[in-house]
Parts: sequence; C-alpha cells; structure tokens
Amino acid sequence: MTVGAGDLRLDRGALFTDHYQLVMAQLYHRAGLADRPAQFDYFYRTNPDYGTHQAGFCVTAGVAAIVDWVADTRFHEADVAALREIRTPGGHRTFSDDFLAWLIEACDFTRLEISGVREGRVVHPHVPLITVVGPLAIAQLLETALLNHLNYPTLIATKAARVAMSAGGAPVLEFGMRRGPGAGVAEAARAALIGGCAATSNVQASVDLGTSPRGTHGHSMVQAFMALGEGELAAFRAFAAEYPDDCVLLVDTIDTLGSGVPNAIVVFDELVAAGHRPAGIRLDSGDLAYLAVQSARMLDAAGFTEASIVLSSDLDELTIWQILTQIQLEADELGLDADRIRNRLVYGVGTRLITSAGDASLDGVYKLVGITDAEGTWVPAIKLSENPVKVPIPGPKEIWRLYDRRGRATVDVVTAVGEDPLAGADLILHHPHRAGVSRRLRRSSIERAERLHEPLFHDGRVVGDHEPVDELRARCRTEIGLLDAGVRRLVNPHEYHVSLSDRIKALQDETIRRARAGVADDDHDGIGPVATA
Repeated sequence: MTVGAGDLRLDRGALFTDHYQLVMAQLYHRAGLADRPAQFDYFYRTNPDYGTHQAGFCVTAGVAAIVDWVADTRFHEADVAALREIRTPGGHRTFSDDFLAWLIEACDFTRLEISGVREGRVVHPHVPLITVVGPLAIAQLLETALLNHLNYPTLIATKAARVAMSAGGAPVLEFGMRRGPGAGVAEAARAALIGGCAATSNVQASVDLGTSPRGTHGHSMVQAFMALGEGELAAFRAFAAEYPDDCVLLVDTIDTLGSGVPNAIVVFDELVAAGHRPAGIRLDSGDLAYLAVQSARMLDAAGFTEASIVLSSDLDELTIWQILTQIQLEADELGLDADRIRNRLVYGVGTRLITSAGDASLDGVYKLVGITDAEGTWVPAIKLSENPVKVPIPGPKEIWRLYDRRGRATVDVVTAVGEDPLAGADLILHHPHRAGVSRRLRRSSIERAERLHEPLFHDGRVVGDHEPVDELRARCRTEIGLLDAGVRRLVNPHEYHVSLSDRIKALQDETIRRARAGVADDDHDGIGPVATA
C-alpha cells in the first residue's frame, strides 16, 4: 500500500495506531470480549535523566489533545478499505470482514470514560495520570494515540519547567521549531508554554493558541547587507526602520564587542532621537556570560540601561545555571551589580528544549489493570516482571496528594476507591515496588489531602473547556512552588514519595501471588514457563 503525496497528514484519524492494537482488538471481537468493561492506567516509570542532571518531577501536557482525539475520531469506510488490503507475510488477509464491520458500527471512542490529572500539574513516577474505563477492545485501540499525545508533550513541558526555574523568572522563549520532530513541534510549543516559556517563535502554534510569537532576526540579514557592500550598520538601520518599537539586534555576526554592540548603540541613539525605545540586543555565540557582562557595560555607558540582552545558542537549564554563576563572578571582579545584569536577560532556548536533549523520551506506559469476569465482577489485572518497577498497581483506585503543615506537597498516595487516606491517627504507606519497604506518617503532620483525578471525558463529551496556556503556565509555576527545594534541584534531586495504602498494597500483593500461582499451575500442566518482561 503506497501513501500518496497528498496523504501525508499521518497524525490524524483512527489508523493513527500500531498494527498490534488492531490485531488484539480483532482477537477480542472474535472471542466475544470486545465489549467487556476494562480499565487501563497511563503512568510513567522514571523521571527524565539527562545524564549530568536529572528531573525530580514531570509536568503534565497533551491531555487536551488526546481528549479531543477521542471526541473526534471514528473509523470510516476509507479506513476499513485500507485495512482490508493488509496482508500477513503469508499473503492472507489480516483483518476479517466481521471485524471491519465492527470497527464501523461499534468502535466508538466516545464510549470511553476518562479521568486523570489536569494539564500543568506536577506529577511523579508510578502515579496513574490517566484512567480509561470502557469496552476492552476500544480502550485497547486508544493506547498508541494516548501515549503519542501525552509522552512527548509531558517530556517537553518538564524540560521547559526546569529551564524556567533555572532562568529565575527571566523570560524564556521557545526557539526550537527548526530542529524539532516534524509536526510534533506544534504540541511541543504548547507544552513549552505550559512548562514556563513566555512565548514561542512558532507562528502557527502561536496563532492557534491565541498568543503572540516572538523572535528577532537571523545572521543572514546582516550577511546579505554585507555581501551587497552596505555593511552591518546598514542592516541594523534597515531593521530598526521597519521595527522601531521592537528592535532587538543580533550583534555577533562579525565581532560582538568590536562592531556589533557599538553599531547597535548607534542605531539605538537614532531610535531615541526619533521618539522610540530600543528593545535590546541578542547574543548567539561565544562566551555568553562574558559577552553579556561586557555588553551590559557598554549599553549602560551609552544610557541604555533598560535594553534587554537575549541569550541563545544551545541553552538548557544547566547551561543557564552556569551562565548565571559566571556572570556573578565576572560582575564581582569588575565591581558591577550582577543582579542588574541578570534582570535584563532573556533566554532563547531551542534545540535542547525541543528535543529534550539528554533524555529524548518519557517511559510512559498504558497498562490493563482490571476487567470484568463473565458474571460482571471486576477482577484486577497485572503484568508480572523480573523488574519490579514494571509491575503496575492493579484495580480501581484513587490518587491523593498530601500537603504538610507548611503547605508543601509531601507524598502522593494511591488508595482504594472510597478510602480516606486521613481516616486514622497514622498513615502506613508502602513503596509501590520494594517489598517490605513502608513508613509511618503521622496524621498530625498533614494539613490536607487533595484528589488528583478529575473527569476529563464523560458521557461522550470532553468535560469543560480547554484552559488557555497562560492559566496552565500559572498552574505549573504554583505547583512547582509547592515542592520542597530538594525535589526541585536541577542535579541529583531528592526523590518525592509515591506510596500505596494498606488496601492497595494488599491488593497488589494478592494479585501478584495469584498470577504467580497461575504460572506455576501452567508449568504443572506441561505448558512450560511464562516469559516475563
């Protein structure tokens, strides 16, 4: 089957899935299990580890996109016609006519009920972020689209939050469109804004989100004027004439301190004489900390004490941290006020943000945790593994965040449905994967408990209106402020506690015991050992 040049919007529609999802859905249909109620949980296993530095949390993003996908997506005749042509390696049709008819007639994603954590919230490993309940085959078919819509945006929102923390309140601009993963840069731009970026250079994303794009100019503009014999100063004057009230000049095409900043000052003087206020300069190469300090000195001496200094060039949270540290040292040596320099900085962060450099994927997974039996009774489901971190938390559950007397988030607790985590004098909290590891938390140390899950898709509709990115960004900033400083550390952060209640831990242990007993019974039947992941 050949995809034509006009069919390259591959990120839409019901066929936006992996082959094996359809294979399993057909099996469920033929076995009479397609409509069996089931529950899947989406969670991630580890925070991003960038090698030299690590994240102590993640920030949710992509939820709006996946619930919209659920609301809008159906199988159409063109989809089943394409599936009808798919063959096995042996040349047989993969999908039967009765299954294809079921896709058209009964596979309605709006039959699903989805709850979870809202976008812009801080989240942690192993906590179910999204719960999907509905017909087994339909919930199964959602897996790939859900993971695709949530994993990458959450990864980028997390990176952006770390960059924004490192910048210490200075504006951060997302500049990564040119080096991002295809059409995924649109969702990445939105995620970056949620995580803390003030704006993006992505014009389409900005228009769609109702925000204003930001940017300066490229070296090519200066190069063009130079090649034509007019020079850097002429390029700057042309730019200032066109954009007198938003004039940020890129000063490192030739010699940053020898010509770039001096020429920018000439143009800024001309703008002031014409009644305008120069915006600033941009540094895109060299020792950015040193150049920022020296540029600030030159701008101040010329009277442009409010002009911003935009720094770009392979920045990330650790680089910004290092730049700010060096600026303090450089300023101290020169007797300058480092805070005045830092307060005029703006950061343009591109490739290392849009690619989440150092850890380019989030290990988010979507696991079956419960299903109804023939009598309609819910039974827990679990995946056994030799690696305990891969064992999910089975059954229906509720997710709580507990805040201590300082108002800080101190632990996320997974409980049974209807279980009050603050009912007793003490809480016995269990590690989700380390056998025998538990701790006692005094009720008196907890100020309040908050349910994290909210309805996201109910009764065939998206719940509520999608929130604008400025509200999501504000939520993210607030949530990060509720974390202990150790959890927020850029390097080697303190581990935030995620725990199970007594009842959920007992359910997990019993489900594992029964699953292992079933494996042992199979061994006795001569089937042989069951492989574990």
